[in-house]
Amino acid sequence: MNYLVGDVQGCCGALDALLAKIDFSPSRDRIYLLGDLVNRGPQSLETLRRLRGFGDSATCLLGNHDLNLLAVAHGVRKPHKGDTIGEILDAPDRDAWLDWLRQRRMAVFEHGWLMVHAGVVPQWDAAQTLQLASEVEALLRGDTLAEFLPQMYGDSPARWSDSLIGAERMRFVINALTRTRFVAADGTLDLVTKDGADGAPPGFYPWFEVPGRRTLGTPIAFGHWANLGLISRADLLALDTGCVWGRQLSAARIDGDRREIIQVDCG
Repeated sequence: MNYLVGDVQGCCGALDALLAKIDFSPSRDRIYLLGDLVNRGPQSLETLRRLRGFGDSATCLLGNHDLNLLAVAHGVRKPHKGDTIGEILDAPDRDAWLDWLRQRRMAVFEHGWLMVHAGVVPQWDAAQTLQLASEVEALLRGDTLAEFLPQMYGDSPARWSDSLIGAERMRFVINALTRTRFVAADGTLDLVTKDGADGAPPGFYPWFEVPGRRTLGTPIAFGHWANLGLISRADLLALDTGCVWGRQLSAARIDGDRREIIQVDCG
């Protein structure tokens, strides 16, 4: 069985409950975590332990909170008031956990689904999304990560161009894959608004509703957008259902034509 799982954010108890509910077996099943593995929840380190223990049976994407952990660990950012990553940073084997996190993916295409943390811009098709994700993955795993992290944050450039290079190129790709909610028809990102789908600023759309986007027809699964809630369409799965805010942790079984949504309460 193959399952996609929404944002865990350090809620390891809820993750354990969800895995028990689907009767997950690492020898038989595969889970795909859609990013934001850690932070804000009470058990970030235990969540990493659990996921790493599943080996190749768990494919984990990186979300904005996971990248925040790397930035804080390198002294680029100070922890936010609500961050719960201290136990990772204070662990005697913290370097091993940070290295493990750096090896995770930014985007995956398996079982007919393109998986990202937040979204894609309308100019990208699935192949370009995966190629750009692989560029970021190489950067995260390479020797220049410490040099890049101080340049990772910022809302510009706001629109994709194939001519982007260097830190601007990487920053845009990271923003698109881990922060996107609303996008204009020309691909301009709004990285401020966090409302639900009906809260789009004038001239903007939820990224998956942009007319003529090049991934139209490609099934896409994502998390990140707790205010959006669960969406389960033939070609779209939104699975951040606000576990860390006391709502639900959600999984979707994606075997062939069979679709099943499984949830546990996180109160």
